[in-house]
Amino acid sequence: MLIKPNKLKRGDKVATVSPSSGGAGDPALRWRYEQGVSRLESVFGLEVVAMPNSLKGSDYLYEHPEARAKDLMTAFADEDIKGIFANIGGEDSIRLLPFIDFNVIHNNPKIFMGYSDVTISHLFCLKAGISSFYGPAILTDFAENVEMDPYTIEMLQRTLFSDDVIGEIKPARKWTSERLEWDEANKNKRRTMQDNEGYEVLQGPGVVKGRLIGGCIEALEFAKGTELWPEQKHWKDCILFFETSEDKPHPNLIKYWLRNYAA
Repeated sequence: MLIKPNKLKRGDKVATVSPSSGGAGDPALRWRYEQGVSRLESVFGLEVVAMPNSLKGSDYLYEHPEARAKDLMTAFADEDIKGIFANIGGEDSIRLLPFIDFNVIHNNPKIFMGYSDVTISHLFCLKAGISSFYGPAILTDFAENVEMDPYTIEMLQRTLFSDDVIGEIKPARKWTSERLEWDEANKNKRRTMQDNEGYEVLQGPGVVKGRLIGGCIEALEFAKGTELWPEQKHWKDCILFFETSEDKPHPNLIKYWLRNYAA
């Protein structure tokens, strides 16, 4: 059984980390990071601290995976920090693996959240025996133009701040895939939303039950053949979930990857 971290509460101290891309510290995106942090503070009442290396910029963090790993280890080891939020994804967090102390993570279970290439950090948590939370990053959903989406706020409250069973997760009423450049001139421009017709079932009826395992399918490819790949016991009675990156991999790649999982 995985260890489930304690819930968050208003006033808790949380850390922001850059285990993948260091874009949050680049001058052109610093406003976006600060906007995301302000939402953690104003909407959720959290005290936010940036880990020492997390805002040193893309070039530095690409060249120093050990600095990214050190931030992650520092955040887990600090007893005052109750949750850790990734700033953004990327493409190379697998390079942190040699610098990870899984005992530090296991002995200090706490909320960890992120998505995309942060999938690798979720696998760190899994190997260490703790549950993690696949969800919003600072530069994306938290820093959404104008304001956070109410659906995102509701789901975060239910998932991270409550002892109640999450219960039924209904689809959002609206959705968007519109891309607006992360230019400060656009910060007061809302993305165009579309009505959501609900969940779409491609094949099969009925209801299934299980533990969630998965992540960004491209990032999971990096983990194959390493000590991070989940043990057989983690796949039993699980619900496998995937996302793809904005690179939009060719359908044939998706087909090959899915066939591999089916094997």
